Amino acid sequence: MKAAWITAPGPADTLEFGDLPEPAAPQANELLIDVSFSGVNPIDTYIRSGVVAGVLPEKWVPGCDFSGHVAAVGPGVTDFRPGDRVWGGNQGLGGRQGTLAERITVDTKWVYRIPSGVSEEAAAGIACASITAHLGLYLHGQLQLGETVFVNGGTGGVGSSVVQLAKQRGARVITTVGSSEKQRIAQHLGADVVLNYREENVADGIRTALGSDSGINLWFETLRTPLPKAVIPLLAKRGRMIVMAGRDACPILPIGPFYVNDLRLFGFAMFNASADEQRAAAAEINQAMEVNTFHPLIGRQFPLEKAGAAHQLQEDNTLHGAGTLTGKIIVAVSN
Repeated sequence: MKAAWITAPGPADTLEFGDLPEPAAPQANELLIDVSFSGVNPIDTYIRSGVVAGVLPEKWVPGCDFSGHVAAVGPGVTDFRPGDRVWGGNQGLGGRQGTLAERITVDTKWVYRIPSGVSEEAAAGIACASITAHLGLYLHGQLQLGETVFVNGGTGGVGSSVVQLAKQRGARVITTVGSSEKQRIAQHLGADVVLNYREENVADGIRTALGSDSGINLWFETLRTPLPKAVIPLLAKRGRMIVMAGRDACPILPIGPFYVNDLRLFGFAMFNASADEQRAAAAEINQAMEVNTFHPLIGRQFPLEKAGAAHQLQEDNTLHGAGTLTGKIIVAVSN
């Protein structure tokens, strides 16, 4: 089968393309899946580059997210059958092979059906980004009807998911973007207030948008360099701040205004969530896609043989602030 892999951690151009052996037949509680599309996420590039250390197979295939069709089911599997269209994540971690390959074997606990009317291209961009957004908003952030949410980067993979999922629960959403085109996209996704951080002061824009309101109830931080010192004055009493990026960040936390306003700070990584917690998030995301209130935002698509270029684009935007990406990157594995 065709695949993209590395033999040792390194830069994006170390990704090789060619033939690898087919995966073994699915065991109990496993599915053999013909992959249509693979999603590219920052964590894929961190492991590939060695920034995040891991025990990897001799030829490691990156990729967490996938969409495709069930090719075969393992013994005892009754929830899926060959031909089912499916999506999922959590691959390429813990020594497992990833999704930049024509066929993969996946535990059923990480697999969900693609709703009718949803394309496989869109489904490939769901797992990491939208499940992360859902877990942050609801499992950790406890978002309530009518609250005000702020998210940095409203057209990124996670940010665009936060905008849509928060709006569907009746929140008011304020977000930032870096261009007039991205401003239009964020407004189309449902954001109530969209601030262009290249042209205006974000804190002033938030204060203007809040008016007489008490502040931001839930601040969803997607940046790798969060600034609690700047955020805290903008939060409402008992406001919550979510952080889910920035492995090396060591910001200043002003304890005084933090504790006297009953504030909360939550950090989380999607991969710490249990299979049941992720499945509950996936079920709500599927339901939202079925009723057309959630649309995964796909920014770029690459063929499998250009997986290295896909990784480089993700890295340029995640680590170097290139600003050349809107939404998620997906790789067409087979069609």
